[in-house]
Amino acid sequence: MAPPRITVRDLDADLAASVAHFRADVSAVGRSRARVEAALADGQPHYGINTGFGALANKRVPDDQLARLQRNLLLSHAVGVGDPVPLDITRVMLRLKIHALGLGYSGVSVATFRRLMEFDGLDLIPVVPSRGSVGASGDLAPLAHLSLPLIGYGEFWAPAGGPPVPAADALRDHGLSPIELGAKDGLALINGTQLMAGYGAAVLEKCTRLVPLFDLAAAMSLEALQGSIRPFDPRVYAVRPHPGHGVVAANVRALLAASEILESHRHCGKVQDPYCLRCVPQVHGASRDALAYATGVLETEINGVTDNPLVFDDGDVISCGNFHGQPVALALDFAAIALAEFASISERRIYLLLEGHDGLPRLLMRETGLNSGFMIPQYTAAALVSENKVLCHPASVDSIPTSLGQEDHVSMGSIAALKLLQVFRNVETVLAIEVLTAAQALDYRLPLRPGRGVEVAHLFVRRNVPHREADYLFQDDLARVFELVRGTGLLDAVRDAGVGLS
Repeated sequence: MAPPRITVRDLDADLAASVAHFRADVSAVGRSRARVEAALADGQPHYGINTGFGALANKRVPDDQLARLQRNLLLSHAVGVGDPVPLDITRVMLRLKIHALGLGYSGVSVATFRRLMEFDGLDLIPVVPSRGSVGASGDLAPLAHLSLPLIGYGEFWAPAGGPPVPAADALRDHGLSPIELGAKDGLALINGTQLMAGYGAAVLEKCTRLVPLFDLAAAMSLEALQGSIRPFDPRVYAVRPHPGHGVVAANVRALLAASEILESHRHCGKVQDPYCLRCVPQVHGASRDALAYATGVLETEINGVTDNPLVFDDGDVISCGNFHGQPVALALDFAAIALAEFASISERRIYLLLEGHDGLPRLLMRETGLNSGFMIPQYTAAALVSENKVLCHPASVDSIPTSLGQEDHVSMGSIAALKLLQVFRNVETVLAIEVLTAAQALDYRLPLRPGRGVEVAHLFVRRNVPHREADYLFQDDLARVFELVRGTGLLDAVRDAGVGLS
């Protein structure tokens, strides 16, 4: 029975299906474990099975010390620092680890594997510090923390919030005892890219909602600014057919269908719009294509085996470099750059909406002076866009030797992962600011109606936040719109109106 393939688009459901599969069928783990035990019996040194680790690979460990060797490995490597990995991402890490071990090339003991599945089934999610990995021999420190509760150390997240629970207490509450690790177990647990892959997959799954919302926000701004639909003509895409360009242009055309605003200025004589409107297909499209590439890399990674050594069907135990995070590090850096560009061009549209073009009041309020209008939300967008420029310096171009030079080139993929999440959060906020600002501007185009998709989005926003003509606590409305763009309601409302968005 082949395990399910995990995809980014439906990450939670796919991961749950994967764990359920391995809960029902651990035969591949058992066969792999038998090959490890056969290797132990042949009297030869096998890295990580009966030797030390890293720079200590040439140190042979006696058979009666192998359990202690694996226990020591977890204790010595659990030196992570910093804020904990978010709970939802740690749950993904745990399930990705189960999936990778379940493929049957790591030789982990069945008892250890079953205990990980018990943690998942009981929603016992370890607390994992976010920093301490260089992304080369896998995410060693974070995965050591993920694995500590197996031997009664470390902490779990509290079931309903509150402070973390000592692992020993949580195990006792569930009638479980710490387990003794077998040969190879500790190494199989901490080798792997599950931290960086967990962050990357979680963010890219959220991008399936975020990316079409940027096309929607751009369409709202385009209507409010009386921009031209001409640059979105399919013939423009046909002569430079980057896939993302075509999708974005089609989305905007669909959103602007039946627009009275477009008709009102069809013969106004304006020759060209600024780039932030005219080049939406090219910029949004390029970021879409980059994220599609990153998604492909992550889906290969989370369905692969990133352990060392690997144990094969013919009994070969091969020491290799599948734990090295370089493929993921490059993809995560690229994804962060792609996301940042959505926010960068969005901020330019926000700025344009405030300038008073084509009958819009400057700063989007009629009585400014006494009122600052929408001036300062643009400052916040500008600050986040500039912060992203710093965060988007690629982590993957860095390397620093570890393990006394044995590990002399590292990926820094974990740093790319942490930066990606912060860039994503910044980008979400800029999107919310554009939606709030564009909705205010669209109010001034009434009674002319925008395209059907834009109109539905505008009305959805207005049901949650009102039009404003005097200064107020902007933070309250922005928080409400932020929740709209973080959820699925806004996108669902547009799609339910018959507007197909990809």
